[in-house]
Amino acid sequence: MSLDLALVLLMLAAAVAMFVANRPRMDAVALLVLVAMPFTGVITMNEALAGFSDASIILIAALFVIGEGLVRTGVARRLGDWLDAKAGTSESRLLVLLMTAVGGLGSVMSSTAVVAIFIPVVLRIAQNRRMSPGRLMMPLSFAALISGMMTLVATAPNLVVNAELVRQGAEGFSFFSFTPFGAPILVLGILYMLFARRLLAAKPAAAGAPGRPTLREWTERYRLAEREQRVFVTARSTLVGKRFGEISKRSAGVNLLAIERGSGLSTSMLRPTAQTRIEAGDILLVDANAPMTEIKALREAYALEPRPLGEGKDYFSDRSQEIGMVEVILPAESQLIDQTIQKARVRSEYGLTVVGLRHGGKVVTEGLQTERLKLGDTLLLVGFWSDIRKLQDDIADMVVLNMPAELEEVLPAASRAPYALAVLGLVVVLMVSGVVPNVQAALIGCLLMGLFGCVDFNSAYGSISWKTLILIIGMLPFSLALQRTGGVDLAADAVIHLVGGASPRLVLATLFIITAVLGLFISNTATAVLMAPVALAIAKDLGASPYPFAMIIALAASTAFMTPISSPVNTLVVGPGQYSFGDFMKVGVAFSIVVMIVSVVLVPLILPFY
Repeated sequence: MSLDLALVLLMLAAAVAMFVANRPRMDAVALLVLVAMPFTGVITMNEALAGFSDASIILIAALFVIGEGLVRTGVARRLGDWLDAKAGTSESRLLVLLMTAVGGLGSVMSSTAVVAIFIPVVLRIAQNRRMSPGRLMMPLSFAALISGMMTLVATAPNLVVNAELVRQGAEGFSFFSFTPFGAPILVLGILYMLFARRLLAAKPAAAGAPGRPTLREWTERYRLAEREQRVFVTARSTLVGKRFGEISKRSAGVNLLAIERGSGLSTSMLRPTAQTRIEAGDILLVDANAPMTEIKALREAYALEPRPLGEGKDYFSDRSQEIGMVEVILPAESQLIDQTIQKARVRSEYGLTVVGLRHGGKVVTEGLQTERLKLGDTLLLVGFWSDIRKLQDDIADMVVLNMPAELEEVLPAASRAPYALAVLGLVVVLMVSGVVPNVQAALIGCLLMGLFGCVDFNSAYGSISWKTLILIIGMLPFSLALQRTGGVDLAADAVIHLVGGASPRLVLATLFIITAVLGLFISNTATAVLMAPVALAIAKDLGASPYPFAMIIALAASTAFMTPISSPVNTLVVGPGQYSFGDFMKVGVAFSIVVMIVSVVLVPLILPFY
């Protein structure tokens, strides 16, 4: 062993030790490696920094931005809500749909981002079904990890392995090269979790500190559920073509909150202003604090047809992305004191409608429009979120008392969802067809996401996981240094010596085990950086094709099911699922063995050795 190799191995051991201890954090360790490696004389500083110009690094960053576009437009959340509705009352069907959806979505965006998106969705589903979140959180993390085995761009280790292939003169994998392995593993994962979830003890959601009130709580407190009305504007309605300001005086207690126009993904919610024209086919969302006979008379007078209410029946809860509520209190200097709600002109001044009033602890429901306001009264206002946010800056007449918990779930670009889907489809088509390089396709997607308003510059830059990028860039010099000093050949010889003259399948199994075990202690991305050159060197020594050996490393790097610290995906679900270290061991170890067996069997069949 040369002195140069000894220095590189010493630095590698120190880096692994720091990774295991998590002191300092992983990206800091990578930066330390980046700075220290040129001092060995094995590589130059320019070579150490070459990772910043690597196409794979740019591709990963671009995929983060595209994923952010899907998050901001609500594509993933709508998918979660859809699968909850399709699952009905069956928990098994819900698990199948959840894992399928996560596996599919994770194949084109960051698995960590997918889990972050779906955690609140799963918590909401669990709460609605009165079930333990732990029954779904681990299936969620398993599906996200398996999604990394579905496509070339699904996870960073795939791109790292592919980049190593290209560096050594091979052609590299195509977009769907991973799918023949990931798809059957996802099916097996779903079947496995249908039975393995029984090993997870049913635990209730953790009791946290009292948080913000919810829209449902306000609906019950102010008794709003019976006031929700939705009416369809027929072609024969006298409202068609008229501006909202031209419509004759409305009945007291009947207020138009929003206009729903269009259908499907192209549905838009319009704020009714004096200049807004009513069109045939519009659905009017109305708050009706009036007798039903009066409401029916209005519908007949204007040729309006009633429409079904939202599934939640919690006062426009299905439109909580556009319409929200806020509680305000009247301060001493408020000009609204001693006025009736009808004359206070809250709607014309703030764009919000008063739908609830509390005098102290008493909730006023009847005669709301003629009730006189008093100092310290609490008003419940409903309207578009943009108007609610503006209210926070105005403290003269009303002071915001409570904002609902749903405010944190409001999507900043929900109306851009069709564009986000179209951009994603275009990027996938460009990558699959090979018309342009993958990185160029992803950058085109980023630009289009910005052009269509799915992301802005702040959200785009904020979406990129710089920690992940720095980790990859900082570990790349190890690969080059180990190759130059003979470390890769030494490791390859050690593996070949270990398995002797065994079959290539046994070599694959050995590489899988080493990679998976190493991934228990350090990042799967760092594992791929270290093991990919070793696997390709072994293939060269055996005179075999490099592709099955590269593929086995990529698959093993995503086999991080065994501990809660094996992957950020697992770490994210520990809290919401209330899992212990042992929960992952008893469920994850067996499935890791299943994945290894399937991989060792399938890889040579699809990617022959010779």
